[in-house]
Amino acid sequence: MKKTWGGRFKKPTDPQVEAFTESISFDHRLAAFDIEGSLAHVQTLVKAGLLKPAEGKKLTAGLQKVKKLLEAKKLPLEPVLEDIHTAIEKAVTKIVGPLGGKLHTGRSRNDQVATDFRLYLRHAIQETVEAGTHLIGILAQLGLKEKETLMPGYTHLQRAMPITLGHHLSAYAFMLTRDMDRFLSTWDRANALPLGSGALAGTNHPFDRQWTAQKLGLKSVLENSLDAVSDRDVYVDYLSAAAITQMHLSRLSEDLILWASSEFGFIEMDDAFATGSSLMPQKKNPDVAELVRGKSGRVFANLVGLLTVLKGLPLAYNRDLQEDKHFVFDSADTVTASLKTMAGFLFTLRFRRERMRQGADKDLTLLATDLADVLVKEDVPFRLAHEIVGRVVHHCLEKGKRLQDLTDAELGRFSDLFPKGTAQHLSVLHSVNAKKTVGGTSPKNVESQAKTLASEIQKIKKKLSGL
Repeated sequence: MKKTWGGRFKKPTDPQVEAFTESISFDHRLAAFDIEGSLAHVQTLVKAGLLKPAEGKKLTAGLQKVKKLLEAKKLPLEPVLEDIHTAIEKAVTKIVGPLGGKLHTGRSRNDQVATDFRLYLRHAIQETVEAGTHLIGILAQLGLKEKETLMPGYTHLQRAMPITLGHHLSAYAFMLTRDMDRFLSTWDRANALPLGSGALAGTNHPFDRQWTAQKLGLKSVLENSLDAVSDRDVYVDYLSAAAITQMHLSRLSEDLILWASSEFGFIEMDDAFATGSSLMPQKKNPDVAELVRGKSGRVFANLVGLLTVLKGLPLAYNRDLQEDKHFVFDSADTVTASLKTMAGFLFTLRFRRERMRQGADKDLTLLATDLADVLVKEDVPFRLAHEIVGRVVHHCLEKGKRLQDLTDAELGRFSDLFPKGTAQHLSVLHSVNAKKTVGGTSPKNVESQAKTLASEIQKIKKKLSGL
């Protein structure tokens, strides 16, 4: 097949080079966006006087027919066509004849693919944010529902202080609201037009680029043509946001995997979101959470991969940039699927509330900080209180006794500053309810956090509706 650039060459492309350099096997995902960009380009050509209105109508009709072929999965996508841009141009030319040769007037595949990819990215961001907002909603609902469910809180994976399950789940919801904000900020930066920059230096034709941008729903134009065809910052932004999101999902997955173990026993997974063993009949495995955790590796790698491709490139366009799509397509698919799957996993979970409460209530020393605060209220410097309670903790561990079960006489052996009945006033519930400072784990604070999350969700949805 004749190449769009073949005039300067006397020999056909080596088959191995043909296979090595083609991108249509993966950039076909840009087809709908390429057609969208080409439709706007036709209107720009008419406005600039480079196409007669009748020619513009004919090319528009040809592009619409190609769009229907694409939707019917009848558009030829052979590797010999090199890329999706050439495939669409060839298909249009087959429909409208030699007039198809005017479609590429004033543009290069450099500014064409940069435009197509930005249009795709806006679409990908919308899908990701919609999935993320749904998951935030589920976490916020569960947080409110479980605002009084007591459990141990952990640092270093060691029991630390009592918290509520609602507080724990809400923490992940807040992480994801920040993630969605990163994606939406990326959408704002993606909302600029490269088309009209040509191969690198701009075009000789009187294109109204701002007008073209408006036709494509873009808010601005990229003002430097060298930057426009070679910049991939916005995709690095997206991959960074995706990596951070996947990291948060991986952390959530790790908690759920631990909670599903017999050692914790905090949750029971729905059969529809778990798998078994081909050998061991008793197994019920948290494969969904494990895969979300595992897929973080590829999402992180995609970010590093694109940065590595970009780090040594001179201006302007280089064929290295063909590799950018692998990274973005894969991360978009992975993070969006992870958000959707995690939403279903959480929505169907059964929390073993009594087991969680027992984990907190039966711990011998979980209320150590609360005991130290008793001394602080008696005007004991915290460092001294910490030391005294540390000795009390050692005593409890030796005797196998909970702090809240100690007698006044036992506490008096360590300090005469403990008020009478100190231990009897210690409880997991009292500890949680006492955390009234904004951001704390008390049920009232969790209620407040749920309201904040509801407000954040509405803000995200409002931004989505305006995209």
